[in-house]
Amino acid sequence: MTSPSYGPCAPWSPIWCGTISPSVAAVTGTFVGAATEVLWAKSGRQFGFCDNTLRPCRKDCWGGVWPWGAQWWDVGARGYPWPYQYNGAWFNLGCGGCPGNCSCSIIYEALLPMPVNTITSVKVDGAVLDPSKYKLYNDRSLLRTDGNPWPLCNDLNKDDSQVGTWSITANFGVTVPDMGRLALGELVEQFGLACTGAACKLPQPVQQLVRQGVSLTFLDPNQVFADGKIGLYFCDLFISTFNPQGIAARAQAINVDNRQWRPS
Repeated sequence: MTSPSYGPCAPWSPIWCGTISPSVAAVTGTFVGAATEVLWAKSGRQFGFCDNTLRPCRKDCWGGVWPWGAQWWDVGARGYPWPYQYNGAWFNLGCGGCPGNCSCSIIYEALLPMPVNTITSVKVDGAVLDPSKYKLYNDRSLLRTDGNPWPLCNDLNKDDSQVGTWSITANFGVTVPDMGRLALGELVEQFGLACTGAACKLPQPVQQLVRQGVSLTFLDPNQVFADGKIGLYFCDLFISTFNPQGIAARAQAINVDNRQWRPS
């Protein structure tokens, strides 16, 4: 697994609706990245894609006595799911063989942090497995379809290019909605204007301005930010629509009774 990321893995793709056009988007890279960080956090850290390589751990659902002895599960095969840290969050990750509710035969599956967008590659003993030998279901379950089980052991002391290991490289995440891309274009433009000292729509410390007999009252930026908003139309509409409760991130369930082991 790659190092945990505490921000978006990649900038979102903006929809431009202001004075910045796609033809000059190349000069806004820093602003796109900064605006993505803001909207990703404000929307509950739920959108965007990340590429990660995972090293699954064994689980099984044998009944009765283990054929290799009562303590077989405790000496390296890991007989149930284990907490696994992925992208700063914890999941119960495992692989093994179990009969499903709709199947009379053993189903060999690997449970991955969801949602999975695409499977990039699967390595077994350092060799890339033919994609025809597995299939992704329900954005999480990677099923072995050639009748063979997933490897019994996964030696985490070795790189996944060596014998005795296996790994799954996948693209995880949720597509950024169009409203989020519109919000990004709006915020990028205002960042650019603010950085150059031009007039912009971001909330300013000035609360009231009187000029030539005209009085203007502005939003209190401290109150806007305290409410989890930004003070821009598309941005606040996006945040209110997709994160109305203002949560920091999706809730995660962790089984604290199981032993924790190092992520790969």
